[in-house]
Amino acid sequence: MKKVGIISLGCAKNLVDSENILGLLDHDKYQIVNTLEESDIVIINTCGFIDASKKESIETIFDTLSYNKKVVVTGCLVTRYEEEIRKEIPEIDLIIPINKYHLFNEMLATLDDELKEGGGLDDEYRIVSTGSFSAYLKIGEGCSNRCSYCAIPLIRGDFVSRPEEAILKEARKLATLGYKEIIVLEQDTTKYGVDLHNGENIVRLLKELLKIKEFDYIRLLYLYPDEISDELIDLIGQEERLTPYFDIPIQHSEDKILKAMYRRGDKEFLINLFKKIRSKVPHAVLRTTVMVGFPGEDDNDFSNLLEFIKEIEFDHLGAFTYSQEEGTDAAKLTNQIDEKIKKHRLAELMKVQQKISYKRNKTHIGEIMEGLITGKEGSNYLFRSYWNAPDDVDGKIYVESKNKELKIGEKVKALIQEASVYDLKGKLVD
Repeated sequence: MKKVGIISLGCAKNLVDSENILGLLDHDKYQIVNTLEESDIVIINTCGFIDASKKESIETIFDTLSYNKKVVVTGCLVTRYEEEIRKEIPEIDLIIPINKYHLFNEMLATLDDELKEGGGLDDEYRIVSTGSFSAYLKIGEGCSNRCSYCAIPLIRGDFVSRPEEAILKEARKLATLGYKEIIVLEQDTTKYGVDLHNGENIVRLLKELLKIKEFDYIRLLYLYPDEISDELIDLIGQEERLTPYFDIPIQHSEDKILKAMYRRGDKEFLINLFKKIRSKVPHAVLRTTVMVGFPGEDDNDFSNLLEFIKEIEFDHLGAFTYSQEEGTDAAKLTNQIDEKIKKHRLAELMKVQQKISYKRNKTHIGEIMEGLITGKEGSNYLFRSYWNAPDDVDGKIYVESKNKELKIGEKVKALIQEASVYDLKGKLVD
C-alpha cells in the first residue's frame, strides 16, 4: 500500500480541493500520512495568485524534492505555468493541472504499476481537514469579474455555480457527520446562481441551508460590493444562525483607481453600502482587503484611501502591495509604482488600521459572545464567535475557563474582558 502525503498551499478554496484529493485517495490502494519522511508520494497543491505565493510554492517544491520521494504537483501554479515548470524543474514526477482534475487518479496511477485506479475529484468523497465541527462549503469555481490585476480567471476560468442540489446534498452530509459551522465560499459568493437561470441565487441558497437545523452557524466569505442586495443584508440581519460577518474586499476607495482595476461601483457607492449594512445590522462585523501601489496610485490617492479607512472603521482589514501579474491588463500599464513606495505605503496603512482595530476591539469589552471552542494555547482556550473567521486572517479570541475543561467544538458563551490591537480575551460564562 502506497503512503501518500499532501501539502496544501494558498486559500481556503484550494484547501477544499486538497480535501477532495484526500477523499479520492481514501481507499485500499493508498494510506494517507502526515509527514514527508513517511510518504512514498507527496502531492503539493500549489498557489499561483501573486509573487509571494508563487515563491512559497516553488520553495515548497524544491524542499520536498530534497526528500527523494515521488513528487506530484497540482493546483494553480502548475495550471498557469505548466510548460515552464516542466522545463525548469524536470525532477517533478507528475504534474496535474486543474483542468485535468477529472483524470486525477488515472494520472496518479502512472507513477506505479500497482496503482490501477481511475476517476477524478468528487465532493461526495471529500475528507474535511478543518476539524470535526467546522467545514468549508464551496459553491462554485472560477471568477467572471475580470479585475485588471487578477490572474484567477486565467487559471480557473469564468465563474461556474455548483448545482444547488449538489451543494445541499454535501451540506446535509456534513450535518449528519456532526459539523456545527459551515463557511460558504467561492471567489465571489454573491454571484452564485447567475449562470443557472433557474431562480437560484445566494439568498435562496442560504434559506435552503438554514433549513438544516444541525448548523449553529453559517458564514459567508468573499462578497463583491455591488452584488450585495438589500435582501441579502436583511436576511443576515434577521437570521441568528447567519453570522453577521460581511467580508467585502474593496481593493481601493478612489474612483480613478477602481476604474483602472475594472472594479464596479465607486467611492460613494462603497460609503453608502457600509453605512447601510451597519444601519440594518448594527452588530455587523466588516472585513475588507485593500491594495496599495496599483499603477497610477499617487500620493493623493493613497492619502484619500487612508481617510476612507478612517471613516468606515473596518473591524478587520487585510492589505497587500500590488503584484504585477503577467497576462493581466494591469501588468501592461506604464505607470508602475516603485517597490519601496509600495512597501512604505503598506506600512503606513497598517499603522492606521492598527489604531482603528484597537478602537473597534475595545467596543466588545463587556459583551457576551456565543461561539465554538477551536483549540487551546497555553492555559487559555481559542474561541470563535461571529467576530472572527476561521481562515486565520482575523485576530484570536482567548477564553479562560478555570473550573471547567472544555472540548474542541463545544458551543459556549464568553464574557469579553480585554482587547488588544488584534485579539480579544475573556472568560467562560456558565
